[in-house]
Amino acid sequence: MTTPPSENRRRHPRISDIRGFARLATQATAGVASIAEGVHRSVWDTIGIPGGDVPGRTRGITGLVYKSVGGVTQLVGKSVDALLAGLQSLFESAEDAEPDTPSREALLAVLNGVIGDRLVADNNPFATRMVLRYRTEELSWQALPAMAEATGKVLLLIHGLCVNDLQRHARRHSSARLRRDGRQVDDHGEALASALGYTPVYLRYNSGLHTSHNGRELSAQLEQLVTHWPTPVEELTVVAHSMGGLLIRGAAHYAEQDSSSWPGHLKSIVFLGTPHHGAPLERAGNWGDVILGSTPYTAPFAKLGQLRSAGITDLRYGHVLDEDWHGRDRFHRQPDHRRIVPLPEGVACYAVAATRAARRGVLADRLIGDGLVPLRSALGQHDDTGRDLGFAQESQWIAYRTGHMELLSSPDVTRQMVRWLSAATNLPACPPGAPAGARRA
Repeated sequence: MTTPPSENRRRHPRISDIRGFARLATQATAGVASIAEGVHRSVWDTIGIPGGDVPGRTRGITGLVYKSVGGVTQLVGKSVDALLAGLQSLFESAEDAEPDTPSREALLAVLNGVIGDRLVADNNPFATRMVLRYRTEELSWQALPAMAEATGKVLLLIHGLCVNDLQRHARRHSSARLRRDGRQVDDHGEALASALGYTPVYLRYNSGLHTSHNGRELSAQLEQLVTHWPTPVEELTVVAHSMGGLLIRGAAHYAEQDSSSWPGHLKSIVFLGTPHHGAPLERAGNWGDVILGSTPYTAPFAKLGQLRSAGITDLRYGHVLDEDWHGRDRFHRQPDHRRIVPLPEGVACYAVAATRAARRGVLADRLIGDGLVPLRSALGQHDDTGRDLGFAQESQWIAYRTGHMELLSSPDVTRQMVRWLSAATNLPACPPGAPAGARRA
């Protein structure tokens, strides 16, 4: 069987990739040594042997050995990085001219979702920067690509944690247009463009960064979009999956603070499986931090759980703003301190939730959900009425026997969005200050 052309691209490794892996290997070696020293120190504490000047560190010859391992690791890592940096400058122009393979892009999306904040802090070449893309091409406001088919109706599609924009296109261009159950696989951007005349634009971002950082940057990107779009923007509609829904809520909040102009074009937002009030898997991960840190023998291993990114820990309660996390230890167990952020005024907001169950019930609503996000969280519902987002009843829709990622390719979800957005086109905006339940359907 012939290998698809996309998989034949760049069989040779990039210099930047080798450099990125070298940095990760350096950090991993130092991390393992730190954990080993922590366990060593815990054992000594139980028999009364004094430790070093720094908590968790050993003393004497043992301490010298661990210190030497750390020093040599950092020295080798910096030397290798300097060498590769020189080679990268020689090869990067040729590398940049070649398109990336879907498998590499998918791997980078996962890596950024899991440790993206650390990649940025270390200036690792694997770190993904936020860009808007049209037909898989990055939009550069200094030199826009040919956009003869661009309309004034812009559809922004935002992905979630550990995925990227190209994975939607991979589904669309797959030779197998049918799922195993015989149902057609849809690309929402392509379908909505065909049905309602939108021009789809896809966001790519580092999902390991704080959602508030990404929300603020998204607001800046959208300001550039409405300023430089090749034709006057008549309306902006957003379809946000999972974490992406938190980003657009944050972007709208920061845009209001900065008196940005782009919200004046924002007409509709469709949230697909957004954890508005958090996800239980991250709360379970936080319990893991607590349990591992409860004994001196397991405490060093808590560092493994604390490798997860700021973006992941933001999903514990659904953080949107800087104030939700700033000044707090994100691995320390604490109650929900989020600032209440309502849905943007004057915008038609819709919530699509999924559940693997066949019908609603206490278990299905609060635990099962779509496998990652509880149904009530995706619908913006909360026991505290102040935190309830108040989606109008007719602006909520549930996909049964559906998983979290299946929301991205469900024809039923596409049809529901077409119904909503077709109606929203003919409705006036909700007046400022109107109650959440009065938002247009």
